[in-house]
Amino acid sequence: MIVARGLAKRYGRTVAVRDLTFTVRPGVVTGFLGPNGAGKSSTMRMLIGLDRPDAGQATINGKSYRELRLPLREVGAMLEARSFHPGRTARAHLGAIAESNAIPGRRVDAVLALVGLEAVARRRAGTFSLGMAQRLGIAAALLGDPGIVILDEPVNGLDPEGVHWIRNLMKSLAAEGRTVLISSHLISEVAQTADELIVIGQGRLLAHATVAELSATASSLEDAFLRLTESARDYNASNYSTSNHTGRTV
Repeated sequence: MIVARGLAKRYGRTVAVRDLTFTVRPGVVTGFLGPNGAGKSSTMRMLIGLDRPDAGQATINGKSYRELRLPLREVGAMLEARSFHPGRTARAHLGAIAESNAIPGRRVDAVLALVGLEAVARRRAGTFSLGMAQRLGIAAALLGDPGIVILDEPVNGLDPEGVHWIRNLMKSLAAEGRTVLISSHLISEVAQTADELIVIGQGRLLAHATVAELSATASSLEDAFLRLTESARDYNASNYSTSNHTGRTV
């Protein structure tokens, strides 16, 4: 289980996250949504220990990420698909990660097959297309067979077959009882994959509801999202104005 309690993060004068509290449960796919600059990336970085919160706490199975002895066996994350050395092969990249967390070498071949990269396992990752790099990032996230999976924009760069594949993968992971958190800008895509939604804006929680509950507040999920985040966007396409946020929870 992922739990965020009162998370806050500031970068210089910019407040990225403000008193953010939520829980991501096992057994469901949870979508993490918000406008550009809402604080999604900052939140996920705090969840996996890349940034320290200025206030509050983020825990993975009751511990902070830094307290996990072999973290990749408990939580797998992909925040940036091309976080690999371009000169390494896909197999070597995953092998190095496996060794760092005492993950059996056989898992490298297993996840390469799972994401459909076994035929290019010995190619340098720097030659990969965006979609192939995305699959390699997902393979790295799943390498430790973790109970918690966090993916930022998992369909980015994937072709239609790849999008269909990742949808089924996320659902199957949740069906196995894992905790799955996916961040995306594609509302329609999340609607086909997620069971629950966490919506934030200007670093604050706007809603935490099921897809059905949020969809019922408007003519479509996209319309509900736009209404919910209207006062939390950093810009407005019609008048380029910045508005103040007054949050509410569905």
